[in-house]
Amino acid sequence: MTPSVINTDHEAARAARESLELAFHISNILDTGLDRHTLSLLIALSDRGLNPEALAALVKELGKEPPSSTTPPSVH
Repeated sequence: MTPSVINTDHEAARAARESLELAFHISNILDTGLDRHTLSLLIALSDRGLNPEALAALVKELGKEPPSSTTPPSVH
């Protein structure tokens, strides 16, 4: 690899880290409860073309507590 390619790769990695830190800071301000790893996965999925609104709905649904039940599930 040439030095310019290495510098470009280094700069791209640095920019990606800074972007993730900014997104994580915003996530914390909004009290989303997302960790850096989850946030990076969501960003990667969005970058690959998944609908961000659908991802948000999925995260919201997965974050819900399961409904409490007074009766145990039936076993057949």
